[in-house]
Amino acid sequence: MDILLVASAFNSLCQRLYTELADAGHRVDAVLAREGGGALDAAVAEADPDLIVAPMLRTAIPEEVWSRHTCLVVHPGPPGDRGPSSLDWAIDSGARRWAVTVLQAEAGMDAGDVWATVPFDVPPVGKSDLYRGELADAAVAAVLLAVERFASGDHKPLSQKDPSLDVVWRDAFRQDRRRIDWAADPTETVLRKLRGGDSQPGVLDEVLGAEFFLHGGHPEDELRGAPGALLGTRAGAVCRATADGAVWIPELRPRRASGVPGPWRRPAASVLADAARAARCRPAGSPPCPRCRCRGNFPRSGAPGRTSATGSEARSASSTSASPAAP
Repeated sequence: MDILLVASAFNSLCQRLYTELADAGHRVDAVLAREGGGALDAAVAEADPDLIVAPMLRTAIPEEVWSRHTCLVVHPGPPGDRGPSSLDWAIDSGARRWAVTVLQAEAGMDAGDVWATVPFDVPPVGKSDLYRGELADAAVAAVLLAVERFASGDHKPLSQKDPSLDVVWRDAFRQDRRRIDWAADPTETVLRKLRGGDSQPGVLDEVLGAEFFLHGGHPEDELRGAPGALLGTRAGAVCRATADGAVWIPELRPRRASGVPGPWRRPAASVLADAARAARCRPAGSPPCPRCRCRGNFPRSGAPGRTSATGSEARSASSTSASPAAP
């Protein structure tokens, strides 16, 4: 068959599906879906595919397209699940099993008939690792099954009005739900929130009086301190105390200021050292000094690579590493 992949970005799942479908003997092309449907309409008209598959979309497929062609959308949730943040909700709820569903595009978001669904295990990993691993495996299997069923010409997809399905709408998973309460949240809860925000959008938090997005999280077995305190660094990560333990945070991204280009994610210790240096060198709110060359090194307390629980956050954030492997 002639299959057209439609996606908001040609990410790892799109690339893998392109290869898998081509290996299965199909003629595959791809087009990016942008805001507004004009370019997509033109691309579909030119390709005139037998089937359209949408592995990853941030915008809806225009009615002019799905009303003329069968469009199969890959949804990262079980049948009946609807909404833009399905995988975030799965991680937040502590789900052990989840699923990928291939459904037909129609006017209602995620409301179309179900062509295939494949379950997968949810290990305790970051969202991006889960997406590229277990979810991608399930998505490939579900798409290949849906394509096979479509090609047969005699398969009837399952309507979501079927009484066997529980339809659940889940809103976008916003930062107010990701926010960590360091004084109250146990390590397990903190890790779940960090993993749900990794790699995007991160978890918005305040450290050293400034706002950062936290990316990634790993448990710490020994270090303990006052909840929210920075306890040390290792291999670029920083250790922060929770209500009942501590976690390692590998990367931070400063919150973008108005009119300033979005900053990159970087090793957490480096980002905090820069923030501490900036606070020492200039008053809050003043522009950065282009000639500033200070290194932002602060005295350390405690053993190398860590500070005492009562040491200042600035010293903790910029202490250098002397302990072994990273988390």
